[in-house]
Amino acid sequence: MENLSPEAIITIVTIVVSALAIVIGTMIPTWVEGKATWVAIEGMARQPDASPQLRTAMIIALALLETASIYVLLIVLILLFANPLITRFFGG
Repeated sequence: MENLSPEAIITIVTIVVSALAIVIGTMIPTWVEGKATWVAIEGMARQPDASPQLRTAMIIALALLETASIYVLLIVLILLFANPLITRFFGG
């Protein structure tokens, strides 16, 4: 480990952090989306007349929740392919 350059260490740490971020950043929104869908379906089962309104609200909520996963993916891709940390710390 002591033979690695600082750029290599930052790259390795970035890859590990990116892997953890993509796992956690997709698990939590997926769990919340499932919970929101479950609650909407329960509401539709209780009040079938309100199904169109509940369906519309659920689709909008799922679209907003999905943006969290997309933002995580965007940040991870930036860290992996255009790592700003190397240029910030080493001026490369």
